[in-house]
Amino acid sequence: MANLKASLHLVGAPFDAKNIHRPVFDALLEARRQFGGGRAALEDHERRVLSYDDLIRASFAVGHRIARQTTADERVGVLLPASVGGAIAFFAAQAVGRVPVMLNFSAGSRNVTGAARLASVRRIYTSRRFLELARLQPLMAALQRDFQLVYLEDLRQAFTPFEKARATFAAVCPTIFRQRRVASDPAVILFTSGTTGDPKGVVLTHANIVGNAEQIAQHIAPHRDWVIFNPLPLFHAFGLVGLLLPLLRGMKAVLYPSPVQAEPIVKLIRNTKADILLGVDSFVSQYARVAAPGDLDSLRFVVCGAERVREETHKLFTAPVLEGYGATECSPVVAVNQPDRNRPGTVGPLLPGIEAYIDPVGGIARGGRLRVRGPNVMAGYLTPEGLSRPTEGWYDTGDVCDVTDDGALVVLGRLKRFAKIGGEMVSLAGVEQMVSTVWSKNRHAVVAVPDEQRGERLILITDHPSPNEAELQEGMKRAGSARLWIPQRIVGNTEIPLLASGKTDYGALHRLAQQEQAVV
Repeated sequence: MANLKASLHLVGAPFDAKNIHRPVFDALLEARRQFGGGRAALEDHERRVLSYDDLIRASFAVGHRIARQTTADERVGVLLPASVGGAIAFFAAQAVGRVPVMLNFSAGSRNVTGAARLASVRRIYTSRRFLELARLQPLMAALQRDFQLVYLEDLRQAFTPFEKARATFAAVCPTIFRQRRVASDPAVILFTSGTTGDPKGVVLTHANIVGNAEQIAQHIAPHRDWVIFNPLPLFHAFGLVGLLLPLLRGMKAVLYPSPVQAEPIVKLIRNTKADILLGVDSFVSQYARVAAPGDLDSLRFVVCGAERVREETHKLFTAPVLEGYGATECSPVVAVNQPDRNRPGTVGPLLPGIEAYIDPVGGIARGGRLRVRGPNVMAGYLTPEGLSRPTEGWYDTGDVCDVTDDGALVVLGRLKRFAKIGGEMVSLAGVEQMVSTVWSKNRHAVVAVPDEQRGERLILITDHPSPNEAELQEGMKRAGSARLWIPQRIVGNTEIPLLASGKTDYGALHRLAQQEQAVV
């Protein structure tokens, strides 16, 4: 992998796009036709199981109410966990031609209200029980000042016998009752996690999200009898495709409302005999640690995204851990390892139908800035002035990547997460990986702060209870680390803050590092 003198062009495998030119709800209807209406499609933490017929009937029932309360093409907020109720609300909006805006209830009142305003939301569909259990009363109070909150419990209690009969008939003759859409129409609005900046509103079309599910299916070839366990939130793109992929391919999706509850998740994996686990390194490593013998034996493989998979996590599972890479703007998956071709340390080859360029970046010797194009790349960013579309369909990921000789993508880090020390560019993600070779059982994050003499200096924040600076220096040197990569300050015994998506919250870590710098 020599220094790139010119852009490197990459192309994924050929993609059969015949199944992506249909709206989301029509794709669900086609899955029911193909796999059978009585087939179990969805289950959640309360062991509620819905067949395809049940899901479509419930979507028409709730959708009819949404249609009565809103206008055509109106954007509606959805503030619900990964659950049967959350899935029904999503598909109900699709059935009646409304665009669901999936709100991140963990982002705080300011961010949630700001997102809803940006999306021109007037009504937010949620659940009293969920808000109470999640202790989101302050958020509820803040939202009530500007938006109408509509509770699913109230909708269900208000259904009349006529509405129930109508929903049953609509499920039998769905093409008469569903709102006609085209694949290029907006299907959903998601917000980026804001790992290194403010969250952005991302508009994804029906073709984007149906297409990404199809790309994954052609890449991994899932079996219709598999059960996919998805504990990720539906406001996260990985969590949303983790709902769509199994439903559109005849597999059962098992949803869980909180990815941090390791013990009940492990129990449910065992009870549902899940074949595939979706998750993030931060979470799935905890599942493996609390699991008793036999709890995870049903897993064929684990798929991880959103952050780098540590070597320690691979060792915790007997099933292969397939690392992937994506972005909300790409619906989200761009590349992922395959069950029969797993390359730890890489994120695997590009999905079928994706084209990419790796452009050289001054000061960075290995790899370059990744740009991608494909059927899964967003319609654009939501702005107060309208839609900001990617130029000629190209999305600039802002990530520095390289590629192995056999075509596997290697993510070296965010371009924003490179420090310039003594005139040289240093990958903070690379430093974190080096630290993990020394203290593999702990979690670490590295941030850069200004330094008058060297430009920037590195601060290591770790949950190691008693980190020894000399031990770290010696260990990193043995691992082949350059002197510039060794952190100049260590903040130990500190829990690494996470976003709801499982990604490290570098915004919070930067604030912590600045506080530490101020007291030096």
